[in-house]
Amino acid sequence: MATMYDVPAEDLIEALAEDLADRLEEPDWAAFAKTGSSKELPPEQEDFWAVRAASLLRKVADTGPVGVERLATEYGGTKRGTNRYQVAPDRRADGSRNVIRTILQQLEEEDLVETAEGEGRRITAEGRSLLDDTAGEVLEELDRPELERYA
Repeated sequence: MATMYDVPAEDLIEALAEDLADRLEEPDWAAFAKTGSSKELPPEQEDFWAVRAASLLRKVADTGPVGVERLATEYGGTKRGTNRYQVAPDRRADGSRNVIRTILQQLEEEDLVETAEGEGRRITAEGRSLLDDTAGEVLEELDRPELERYA
């Protein structure tokens, strides 16, 4: 049985996003919201909400229990530091806590993530099963026989 550690993260997140796109509904405000204070524009990806949800589900499974604060740090970036007369060094900025919290609440409604009192969020048995099943499907796709001749 394949686990999420047996497949590349990008492939797993892409496959999970396809599944979660049907299960999660993107809020109306998400098309206009930036993903952090370091960003100038909202994301341009069509399926951003599903991809971020898949990424969060994987990250909660990997490092859970984890809180919104630490996840905002993980999804942050660098903010350019400038003032009128000189260029300041870049500074670290957190990601949007509202986007992360809303996705985690939707994942809780789907019973993929649960709240551990005082610890943050952790993955449920159903969430782990979804990750492992998706990882198995991704592993089968990666082991296609037509790719063996190039090895």
